[in-house]
Amino acid sequence: ALSWACWKTYLGRPKADHIRRVALTQLGNGLSDARHHLDALSVRKTDLLMLRCLGAPEENVLAAQGNLASTYQSLGRFEEALSMRRDVYSGRLKLNGEEHEYTLVAANGYALSLKQLNRFKEVKSVLRKTMPV
Repeated sequence: ALSWACWKTYLGRPKADHIRRVALTQLGNGLSDARHHLDALSVRKTDLLMLRCLGAPEENVLAAQGNLASTYQSLGRFEEALSMRRDVYSGRLKLNGEEHEYTLVAANGYALSLKQLNRFKEVKSVLRKTMPV
């Protein structure tokens, strides 16, 4: 309920307004937390589309993609989650480098998505890049 109230409060602001985007993200988070994953999916897709249309910084786009991947995963749409997590990991490597905290978190998410699909050789490959043995 609080997420909806937040969204309704800032809905009238311009599309490029930062607070409006934060409200949209919070709406998606609230819907996910309440296990309304189909509704969250619609919000997450809208958020990502809006960021791309506005030419938002890559950092923001990658965060939105990560949120969308989590929603796909919650819905059992593991192939779509994997594709999105691969994009996030690749984007983080380019933006932040291989040792940055966000890149390591993205690598972990990518590896977990691979694991859910029983693609263990690829999991091993991804994890070895982030944690050399």
